[in-house]
Amino acid sequence: MGAHVTAQPEPGADRSGDSYLPAHGNGGYRVRHYDLDLEYRPVANRLSGTARITAVATQPLSAFTLDFTDYKLSRVQVSGTNARYTHRGHKLRVKPARSIAEGAEFTVEVRYAGNPEPLSSPEWGDVGWDELTEGALVASQPIGAPTWFPCNDHPADKATYRLALKVPAPYTVVATGGLVDRRRSASTVRWVFERAEPTAPYLVSVQIGYYDDVDLGGARLFVPTRLRENALVDFGRQPDMRTALEGWFGPYPFGDYAVVVTDDELDDPIEAQGMAVFGAGHVDGRRTHERLVVHEFAHQWFGNSLTVADWRHIWLNEGFATYAEWLWSESSGGESADTLARRWRGAPAQQGSGPRIADPGISEMFSERVYKGGALTLHALRGELGDDTFFALLRDWTSTHRHSTVTTAEFTALAARHAGRSLDRFFTAWLDSDVLPR
Repeated sequence: MGAHVTAQPEPGADRSGDSYLPAHGNGGYRVRHYDLDLEYRPVANRLSGTARITAVATQPLSAFTLDFTDYKLSRVQVSGTNARYTHRGHKLRVKPARSIAEGAEFTVEVRYAGNPEPLSSPEWGDVGWDELTEGALVASQPIGAPTWFPCNDHPADKATYRLALKVPAPYTVVATGGLVDRRRSASTVRWVFERAEPTAPYLVSVQIGYYDDVDLGGARLFVPTRLRENALVDFGRQPDMRTALEGWFGPYPFGDYAVVVTDDELDDPIEAQGMAVFGAGHVDGRRTHERLVVHEFAHQWFGNSLTVADWRHIWLNEGFATYAEWLWSESSGGESADTLARRWRGAPAQQGSGPRIADPGISEMFSERVYKGGALTLHALRGELGDDTFFALLRDWTSTHRHSTVTTAEFTALAARHAGRSLDRFFTAWLDSDVLPR
């Protein structure tokens, strides 16, 4: 075990610089790859294992930090040598035996064990690893990833992943990435997943439960047997959604897509990289919640492939996914996008002074003003540009920034190039004002 001494990080190394959540994420390095080798015992809610992190120093480092909640650590090594560390306040502070030069690649190995539990916050409730009646789920947006593995918890630090997870044999594991191996011993099964596309820590997810595995055509459905019949109706148009979304936004950005329906109730669905998670209450066999199905699917383009560089840009995730709901309604025989836009523009949340869409503040990140107001901005832009130019812009946006990070300024600049003229006045009115245009 490393000696418990005070490890002083470089100035600013324990802060990400994020305008909303500077204490989440860390400076001084970028992660290239996470290799997680874990075991979970659902009855005891016990998670244990080893995280191996490959990173590159962006400045000379005599010490550095990782985001990690309350686990018992048995070893911390840097590039194969035991390191000193302290662990408090959800920060693991590591002092390697030798300083790390700027530009050098290094590895961090952390062995740990404990009882995972979500982080509670006044803004978002519980986020992170959460027990279910039978199994567990991970819903990490925006700060929940450190509840189950040490990481640089900032959306802009995207990395590749390998995740091995051993669980008791009756359980099915669905996780971020493609399943590359599954081996059964006497009483356990070890599931191994790999994700080659760069992925933000909050978008790495694990779902554990008793699930039927159903082929939807271009997607897999994991659902409890009792909900299977209704779920086949509720998610039955998934292949049609993919065709529609690819027409609007360009090719699906990942090699796989999984829809998980838990046997527990969830207030809201959850998106992860190549995955969406719904609760039992979202399934009724009547497609009542189909708008949420297309919303979470659209996040694979907006949020997952294109990930915000900073949480203030959250409308680039939620406004676009909400507008996908309106486009799907229009194309599938429901109300037109124009009808929906006019209705939501008249809703109380869009009236009077409110948070600015492009910088709503931490307490309003997931407000209706951001979701519906962001979609209204896109609908107004569609009217400003015309359909051909608007959808060409969206396809260019997803292609140019595929598997990278994005900002509002990058989107508005690309929109102006497609328009062939300045759109400063338009975007100032919609994105930077606390009162929306009529």
